[in-house]
Amino acid sequence: MRDINMLYVSCNCGDFVLNIAKNTKKLKTFMDFCAGIGGGRIGLSHNGLKCVAYSEIDQAADNTYKLFFGNNEKNLGDLMSINIDELPDFDILIAGFPCQTFSIVGKRAGFSDSRGQIIYGIYRILKEKNVSCFILENVKGLVNHENGNTLKSIIKSLENLDYDVYCSVLDSSDFGVPQMRERVYFVGIKKDIPHKEFVFPKPIKIKSLKNFLIDEKSNVLPLDNPTFQKYLQNKYNKGKHNINELLKTDYIILDTRQSDLRIYKTKCPTLRTGRHGILYTKNGKLHKLSGMEALLLQGFPKEYAVKKLPSNRLLSQAGNAMTVNVIEMICKSLIEVL
Repeated sequence: MRDINMLYVSCNCGDFVLNIAKNTKKLKTFMDFCAGIGGGRIGLSHNGLKCVAYSEIDQAADNTYKLFFGNNEKNLGDLMSINIDELPDFDILIAGFPCQTFSIVGKRAGFSDSRGQIIYGIYRILKEKNVSCFILENVKGLVNHENGNTLKSIIKSLENLDYDVYCSVLDSSDFGVPQMRERVYFVGIKKDIPHKEFVFPKPIKIKSLKNFLIDEKSNVLPLDNPTFQKYLQNKYNKGKHNINELLKTDYIILDTRQSDLRIYKTKCPTLRTGRHGILYTKNGKLHKLSGMEALLLQGFPKEYAVKKLPSNRLLSQAGNAMTVNVIEMICKSLIEVL
């Protein structure tokens, strides 16, 4: 890898959308692997690129993807079972390959877990399709997994496919959305393609939480809710927080996903799959973060966020998505060096 300048930053994104980049003739199409609900796709599309197909094995995520982008979209299914000879040509491979095996909240099983093997399927497609560029995303925990050896192995394998590989940790809250979400990103450019040194995008100004917490239909949590009151009285929280005082200020985030109550005043903690429990103050009441608001905190444009889907489903799916703004800016930087 030519430059493994691991950059630890913080990022925010909401209504912010970059102007569509003047695309080069080199990059026109992409394929969306481990697609989730399409956060990466939107980021690339905002740069004028066209998606030719996608791959996603989770049926619920696939249903949402089709709701967002249309029922005529072609899902290739399991990445590991794809017949590469039947794939159309494309210029960029994007994939948020499974992160559970590398996450600090998981068992960190790495390559020993079947989900950790997905990266080998990605290598195979990159090699056999001779893809010009790639953008990959995973959890920050991958950086230190097995004392950094997993990261080195991934980078070396990508370099062996004749790519210049660039790697950095970026935080979504540095790119327009007030969500603290550190992820490691890999960018690869084929060595035989003339290009300048790739540089990851610089942070931009954060937007206020009030631009994202806008769901008028979000559920209000009564202060006398028995579960909430029991939580406030546990050994970690008893006597530490005055909720009535907190309610005097709008847009304070209360994270109840841990045993101890955690308070945030300018940013939202990382959205995670299957882990709800984020509340916020507004108009003197406690509101539960909605699925629509979770999508906005991931940089999804409002036209996607207002699609009619169960809020809990969107909360989980947003937690597993790529942040649109980060991918959009990485893609813009990639186009600029070609």
